[in-house]
Amino acid sequence: MSIAHGPETVVLKPSKPTSLLAALLLHPNTVVSTTYLLRAVWDEEPPATARAALQTCVLRLRRLFAKYGISATTIEAVPGGYRMHCDTETLDLVQFRALAARAGSAGGPGEELYRLREALTLWQGQPLANVASRMLQDDAVPALEQERLRVLERVCDLELAAGNCHQVLVDLYESARRHPVRERFTEQLVEALYRTGRQAEALAEYRTVRDRLRDELGIDPGPGLRRLELAILRAEELAPAPPESAHAAVAVAAGPAALPAGASVPARPPRAVPPVPAFAGRDADRRAMAARLTAGDGPRLVVVSGAPGIGKSALARQTAHEVQEAFPGGVFTLQLARPDGTPVAVEEAARLMPEPAPGRRLIVLDGAAGAWQVLPLLPVAEDAAVLVTSRRQLAAVVATHGGAVHRLDVLRSAEAYALLAGLVGAERIAAEPAATRELARVCGHFPLALRIAAGRLLTRPGLSVADCAAWLAEDPPARLALAEDAGLSVPEVLGQALDALTPALREAFLRLGERAEAGDPAAGESESVLEQLVEAGLLEDGPPGPYRLHDLLRIYARWRVRTHEAAATAAPR
Repeated sequence: MSIAHGPETVVLKPSKPTSLLAALLLHPNTVVSTTYLLRAVWDEEPPATARAALQTCVLRLRRLFAKYGISATTIEAVPGGYRMHCDTETLDLVQFRALAARAGSAGGPGEELYRLREALTLWQGQPLANVASRMLQDDAVPALEQERLRVLERVCDLELAAGNCHQVLVDLYESARRHPVRERFTEQLVEALYRTGRQAEALAEYRTVRDRLRDELGIDPGPGLRRLELAILRAEELAPAPPESAHAAVAVAAGPAALPAGASVPARPPRAVPPVPAFAGRDADRRAMAARLTAGDGPRLVVVSGAPGIGKSALARQTAHEVQEAFPGGVFTLQLARPDGTPVAVEEAARLMPEPAPGRRLIVLDGAAGAWQVLPLLPVAEDAAVLVTSRRQLAAVVATHGGAVHRLDVLRSAEAYALLAGLVGAERIAAEPAATRELARVCGHFPLALRIAAGRLLTRPGLSVADCAAWLAEDPPARLALAEDAGLSVPEVLGQALDALTPALREAFLRLGERAEAGDPAAGESESVLEQLVEAGLLEDGPPGPYRLHDLLRIYARWRVRTHEAAATAAPR
């Protein structure tokens, strides 16, 4: 247990006041009886003077709070005991439970996973490690650990359903080792190993836990583990089902992770579309898109295109939220790209399209790889308004079906500032306006990069915006990444886009990055190559001006050349 005051954190020493504080914090905003508190503080039979001593402990805690600017009324004396006033700003446990509850009502698996990951970051080491009370150690700590493990199990389920088997292995190795009789972690670990091609390791994990259960408890593994063993022995393909939650429905989601690799997800009745957290800017685009999608003279088609990470999916989701009342038949989203960036086959996408329903519908096709993927789906959606996001401009789609294309640029300075303020907190951002503008510049005004920077600030309350900007500026491509989510990683997202190009186009893009420092990046390249890079979302055409390369893409191109050259030099010969 500790008290954080600005940049200062004080770890409390084991003592009776610390045990009292722990007992109150475990029951925030509720009356905790004096009898319970006496047992928590003294464990055994409390002395005759215990009630007076308890009051002394309360006074010592109030003095401690006053020292660190915490109101003394935080601990309230009430008939029969005491009550500790806490909220999400003052107690990690309250914030953890609030985030877990919000995750339960999230708009889709991607948002649910983000909230649960955010909740898990609040756990720092063993709970109540500096609390001497044996009663709390025996009763409260196991209950707290169960809360954490339930959230972690759910996180691993969501990661596996999204096909992120490699990313979740570290969590699963640790959890399966520390909790060997909690079979769900072992099931998840065996599944992740098998789906990443490590069949022998998967069987070894199964047999290890089977032997432990037999030797220590005299029981066999449960049916889930036994089914996995049989599937591995038969070399069956494991296509994960969507996570068992209402959020597995086909609903608007913020990224490609909502569609599991290899999975077929049936369409279900639509859910309400939530807003994008802290969405900022794009006002003109949203108004124009809403007007076209809701026009009363028939189905409409809108394409949102632009560079990787520039906010296409977020704009589509926010627009869908704002117009959903105009679509009584529901709003549906189909993810057309897998987590690794590979496109979903047209046949599979067609199976996932929602069935016709009474009332006008909006269908969002998110992450289209090209016109070849969209055109076969439009006849199925002939009675619906369709909103497509793609790095490509999909000229063949709008040429044959009409519609409008919104090519997104980076956010304006004021929009980037508003996005950071919405994510990190207006007060914290307003305290460093110049540093916030510098942070936005370092992020290239890209929404993806800005959200990654905001995530770093949120998980480090003592980090100033200026220090964050300076640290990121030293190596933006490498440092604009959150390790727990490949979708929140500039090198991962841009790398997927670059690797999808032909070798010739990839080399041309890297040359553009090198030349952009000196002037016109397009000098020396054929118009055909430049137009293909524009179509791929990695270059902007400028009529009436020249071709443009976004600053973040330019920096990434140079970083990619530098890191690949370093890797080639270090490789054994």
